[in-house]
Amino acid sequence: MNRFGLLCTRCAARLPFRYSDMKCTCGGTLLVDYDVEQIGRSFSKETVSKRYPSMWRYRELLPLTQDEAIVSLGEGWTPLLRMHGMEKKLPLKQLWVKREEQNPTGSFKSRGFSAAVSLLKEAGAARAAVPSNGNAASALAAYAARAGIPAYVFIPQDCPPLIVQECIQYGASTYLVDGLIHDAGAIIEEGKHEQGWVNVGTLKEAGRVEGKKTMGLELAEQLGWKFPDVIIYPTGGGSGIVGMWKAYKELKRLGWIDGDMPRFVCVQEEGCQPIVDALSAANHTAGEEHRTAPSPTGMRVPQPPDLELLLAIVKESGGTSIAVSRSDIQDASYSLGSLGVSASPEGSATWAGLTALCDSGWIRPEDTVTLFNTSHHMKYTDVRLSKQPPLIRTYADFLLHSKNL
Repeated sequence: MNRFGLLCTRCAARLPFRYSDMKCTCGGTLLVDYDVEQIGRSFSKETVSKRYPSMWRYRELLPLTQDEAIVSLGEGWTPLLRMHGMEKKLPLKQLWVKREEQNPTGSFKSRGFSAAVSLLKEAGAARAAVPSNGNAASALAAYAARAGIPAYVFIPQDCPPLIVQECIQYGASTYLVDGLIHDAGAIIEEGKHEQGWVNVGTLKEAGRVEGKKTMGLELAEQLGWKFPDVIIYPTGGGSGIVGMWKAYKELKRLGWIDGDMPRFVCVQEEGCQPIVDALSAANHTAGEEHRTAPSPTGMRVPQPPDLELLLAIVKESGGTSIAVSRSDIQDASYSLGSLGVSASPEGSATWAGLTALCDSGWIRPEDTVTLFNTSHHMKYTDVRLSKQPPLIRTYADFLLHSKNL
């Protein structure tokens, strides 16, 4: 009996596993569903504790059939740093920062693409493509290079130059798009059959959520197999929130942890805040599109692939969503830097969200809180590109430029 299949998050339909096309006929998102009873017969906390410290220590809860297909650069088991001084100042029972910038590609995206590219390799995929605000593109570029799979990345033209340079350095065919991440996604969707691309965008395939899930598994293990009270997470497409929520459901099914789920907080930047707006129906319409995103970060996703699922997770957990300003993010970056943490704008946004929620009383002094710093600050440094990628608007532009290369 196969230890995993697919489950629809909307209608609860169960389907055989497949590598792509993660939409059910009802429109719901399909996620990997494990036979936890079967897995639990041989998989235990003691088993995990004796394994190499990487995300693949949770191998039984990752959807790969062949171990030889694993594509790894050493991702996972990132430091969990306790912030003793800020606990007293805010105050909080415990405050932790999960340092995802320590991953091989300098961001949490390493986890998702280790799993996604492993599945591409197992499936025999010839080419992979991703629409990205930046870090997903460089992560695909690195892991596809490791696997020997050609990668095509489509990123907004204002993507931080150092991340663009990373994509080029890893050998990916790199294109700047005159538009936002969903415009990049439309180019891939239009050309995927003709080009033979597998779209590894958010919630387009099975691997990225599963790789991100390991953040939650790892955090629970590092806390002594306990949940924190609150997880504060910078949210764009939301695969990390989906993954950690899924991880904790699976730990409960395994019987490894009891107690309430963490309260998930989705932090967004003012001006591109679809989750915040959807939770605040008094002033906005759920799913409203925001074209005036303030800065090119991973939070700039005007149209999350499954907003309904994100809202359900936040509500079920008793969580919330908060928008913070660009100036708040910049101040938070310096605050974290003064404490020795190199924080990206996304990671800094979690610090800004934390202080606002403490001030409002939503976070309580008896809470244990974990912030996710998802990327390294230096990836957002302005540099001169050694090679300027083509700027395109449509799939037709891609064809024109690709013929001239």
